[in-house]
Amino acid sequence: MNYPITNRLNPVLLKKNIMGPNPAKLLEELLNQFPLEPGQTIMDLGCGQGVTSIMLAKEYHQRVFAVDLWISASENWQRFLAEGLTREQIVPIHEDAHALPFADEFFDAVVSIDSYHYFGLDKTYLGKHLLPLVKPGGWLLIVVPGFHCDVHSDIPKELLLNWSAEDLDTIHDADYWRDVIAATEGIEIVSIAEMESNENCWQDWLETDNEYAVMDRIPMNAGAGKYMNFVAIALRKK
Repeated sequence: MNYPITNRLNPVLLKKNIMGPNPAKLLEELLNQFPLEPGQTIMDLGCGQGVTSIMLAKEYHQRVFAVDLWISASENWQRFLAEGLTREQIVPIHEDAHALPFADEFFDAVVSIDSYHYFGLDKTYLGKHLLPLVKPGGWLLIVVPGFHCDVHSDIPKELLLNWSAEDLDTIHDADYWRDVIAATEGIEIVSIAEMESNENCWQDWLETDNEYAVMDRIPMNAGAGKYMNFVAIALRKK
């Protein structure tokens, strides 16, 4: 697929600040299928160094609360300012996904790109910590890394060239995620399906100089990518 919105972003911003397979392209594919109305209040949960948050604010014209535990709010704020954004457009938040400091029904939608698998595999997480913050009828749009089918009982050797079995514990196929999500009441599962952008997004990541990308080249060059994909999860609050 083509990525006209991603291609409008600052290429230096992308190359320096992505923390895994290109999150901007994953977001663009997701929002092509499940578009959001401009001018809404959005939480970007697990935003990393803010690439998707910048994209949501600048290109999709959303008011964004950019939440991450690993990256400081001050660091992200400097990136947002450098991209010409204001506090009316985007707010950086440094917080754990289990202690989100927002009022119930504050958000029109939640977006989470390549981070939800770190905290959302607990079947109680969605209903307890995230769903209450979304307005009725609001979207929860999530992308997680996945496998085409479950490999945990017999992990291919290519995957173990750089990643341990423990590293792979959070990565699952679409059916696994459907079971996790279905445990939560009060949502409509609109879609849980594999995405198209896996290979393209991985290529962008492996071409960076990030030390983790350099290490990830080892399994990917050995063919690990044929087992992997990304899974898009689209939910609406009832």
